[in-house]
Amino acid sequence: MRTKQKEPYLNSRKLGDNHEHATYRIVNMDCPTEEALIRKKMEAMPGIAKLEFNLIQRLLTVTHTLPSTVPIEAALSSIGMRPEPLGLERETAAKSAPSVPWVRLGIAGVLAAASELFELIVEWNRNLFGIGLSTWEAGGIAPMEQLPKLLALAAIAICGLSTYRKGWIALKNLNLNINALMSVAVTGAVIIGQFPEAAMVMVLFCLAEAIEAKSLARVRNAIKSLLDLTPEKATMLAGGSWVETDIRQVPAGSVVRVRPGERVALDGIILQGRSAVNQAPITGESMPVEKNAGDAVYAGAINESGSFEFRVTAGAGTSTLARIIKAVEEAQGSRAPIQSFVDRFSGIYTPAVFLVALFAAAIPPLFMGGVWSEWIYTALVLLVIGCPCALVIATPVTIVSGMTAAARRGILVKGGIFLEQGRKLRCLALDKTGTITHGKPRQTDFVELNGADKMDTLALAAGLAARSDHPVARAIAEKALEKGVVLPDVADFTAIPGRGVSGVIDGEKWHLGNHRMLEEMMNCSDRLEDLIFGLEQQGKSVVALIGEAGAQGLFAVADTVKQSSIEAVSELKRLGIQTIMLTGDNEHTARTIAEQAGLSGFKGNLLPEDKLAAVEQFMQHGMTAMVGDGINDAPALARADIGFAMGAAGTDTAIETADVALMDDDLRKIPRFISLSKSTYAILIQNITMAIIVKALFFVLVFMGKATMWMAVFADVGACLLVVANGLRAIRK
Repeated sequence: MRTKQKEPYLNSRKLGDNHEHATYRIVNMDCPTEEALIRKKMEAMPGIAKLEFNLIQRLLTVTHTLPSTVPIEAALSSIGMRPEPLGLERETAAKSAPSVPWVRLGIAGVLAAASELFELIVEWNRNLFGIGLSTWEAGGIAPMEQLPKLLALAAIAICGLSTYRKGWIALKNLNLNINALMSVAVTGAVIIGQFPEAAMVMVLFCLAEAIEAKSLARVRNAIKSLLDLTPEKATMLAGGSWVETDIRQVPAGSVVRVRPGERVALDGIILQGRSAVNQAPITGESMPVEKNAGDAVYAGAINESGSFEFRVTAGAGTSTLARIIKAVEEAQGSRAPIQSFVDRFSGIYTPAVFLVALFAAAIPPLFMGGVWSEWIYTALVLLVIGCPCALVIATPVTIVSGMTAAARRGILVKGGIFLEQGRKLRCLALDKTGTITHGKPRQTDFVELNGADKMDTLALAAGLAARSDHPVARAIAEKALEKGVVLPDVADFTAIPGRGVSGVIDGEKWHLGNHRMLEEMMNCSDRLEDLIFGLEQQGKSVVALIGEAGAQGLFAVADTVKQSSIEAVSELKRLGIQTIMLTGDNEHTARTIAEQAGLSGFKGNLLPEDKLAAVEQFMQHGMTAMVGDGINDAPALARADIGFAMGAAGTDTAIETADVALMDDDLRKIPRFISLSKSTYAILIQNITMAIIVKALFFVLVFMGKATMWMAVFADVGACLLVVANGLRAIRK
C-alpha cells in the first residue's frame, strides 16, 4: 500500500539550499557505542550533510538533501536502531527506554552461578578420585560433567541474545564496539571450554548495562524536571468568562488568571493584582519577588500569595522556560573540546587493543612455545577490558549534569564548550547600562539653550525619545509625561547607532543625541562644552535636542550601579579576572560608574564597532567574555570567546547571539558560572583519569596472568558506573 507515501516528510524541516532536518527519537540509542555505529553507517551515505546526536534524550537530527527520509530510516533499521520520527512540534520529554528485563537477568544469574558451582564440584571430584562424576550412567543419563556447560549455555541464551545481535551488526559494519568485543570474547571462551566463565561474563555485562542505563536515566530526569515546572492548563479569559485551557491553545495576547499557590503557566505582563512570586526555577533567585501591575512573570514561577491577571506575551513553545529547556537539550548535542579529544583517542585505542589481543593469541603459541588455550584466554580478557566505554561516556554525562545545575541556578548555557572553557576566562568586558547599572535612569537636569521655549523643547525631545527603546531616551520621555507634556507626531523616525535618533516634527528635522552627535552636527561653543562637561563630571549622561537653528536644550540623565554588580566585580577580581567596562557614554560618566563598581578599567564613547574592536584586542591576551543586553552589544557578544546576555532585560538579539544567558540580570551569576566550570572540569579530569588508570592496571594484571574475564567485566563496567556516578555530582554543584 502507498497511501502513506508522504509520511517520511512529517518530521523534516526546510533549511534552505535544499537542506532539510529530520529528527528521530531512537529508544535503543543512549551510549557512544550506538553513536559510533550510526556514524559509520550514515556519514558516507549520499545526501547526508550532517548528523547531530543527543544521547541523553536519545535524539538524532539528520541534515540531508534527500527527496525522502525513507533511506535514512532504512539505514537506521539495518543496524538495529528503531527510529521514531518526531513531528514539527518537537517533543521535549524523552520517552523511557524499554524496561530492563530484571527477571530474565535474575534467572540467567542463577544459572551462571549454578554453572560455576557444578564446575567446581566436577573439578573437586576429578582431583579427588581422578575420574569423572556420573549419575545413573548405566541408565543413559548425561554425565554430570555436561551439566555446567548446559547451565552456562542456557544463561547466555537467556540474557545474551541482544548483545549477540548488536555485536553481529557491529562486526558486519566493521565497528569494534563493546557489543562486538563482548560477543567475540564470550564465544571464544565457549570454544576453549570456559563455559561457566563465559556465562558469568555475559550476565555481569548485561547487569552492568542495565545499571548504567538506570544511572543515565537520572541525567534525563534532571532535564525532565524542568518540564514538570509548567502546568498543563491555564485559566484563560474567553467570551467574558474564565475557562481552563490547555496552555498550547493559549495564544499570545490572551488574559490569564493565577490563583495563590498555582504555577504561572506562560510568560506575561501583570495587568492587575499583586503577589510575591517565587521564580527561582527560572532566574535562580532564592527569595520571592514582589510583583505588581506592569511587571513581567515567567512560566514555571510559583505564585505564593495574592492572585493576579496577566497578558500572555509568549506562547507555550516560546516561553522563557521553553527556551531554557530547548537550549539545554540542544546544548547536550554539542561537543566540548575534551570530548572531541576523547573521541579521537578512542578511535585509535579500540582497534589497537584488538590488534594487541590478536597478537597475544597468536604470537606466543606460534613462536614462543605457549599453550594456545591459555593465550587465547588472555586475548579474550584483553578484548573485554579494551572497550573505551567508560572513557567515552565520562564527558557527556558530566557536561550535561553541569549544564543542568547551571539552568537550575538561572544560568542558561548553550553548549558544553562554553561550560568547559569558562574556567579559562582572563578578561570580562561589560556593557554599562542595564548590565552594571540598573538600566532605568532618571532625568535629573534640563538646560534651555538659545532662548527656546521650555515646554516646546520638552515636547519635541519627548516626541523623539518616546519612539526609542534606549533607557536614556525612555527616561526623558517618562519625565515629560510626568509633567503632562503632550507628545507630537513624529515622521521619518530613524535610530542612529551609537549617537541617537532623528525625526521630522511639523515639517522640521530634529535630532536627539549624545555629545558625539552634537559635535558631528555643529561646532560646540565654549559655554556649551562647559555645560556638558560639568554635567558629565557628575557621572551623568547628557543628551542634546538639535534643530535647524542648533542646540535647543540639554537633558542630563543618571543611572545607578547595582549592588549586585559591585559584589560580582569583587568576586571576579578574587578569581583573577580583569573587568573592563565598554560604553557609548562619555569618558566622565564611564569613569564615575567604573570607580563606583570597582572595575579594573573602562572605555567610553564607543560605537558598536568600537566595542567589537576592543573585545578583539582583549582576546589577544587571553580568553575574553563580553556581557551585554542591547542590540549594540550583539557584535561584541558574537565575537567574544563567551558572550553573556542579560536574560530578563536583554533584547532578543542579545540573548540569541550570546552563549550564556543570565536569567535574572545578576552579574554575580558569572563568578558562579566560572566556579561551576572549574568544578565540572575537575570532575571530567577525575573521570578520564579514573578510566585510564583502571584500564592500565588491568592490562598489567592480564600480562601477569592475574586477571580473569569476569574480573575484566567488573573493571570495565565498574569504571563506567563510577564515571557516571561521579559525573552526576555536577548536578549538585
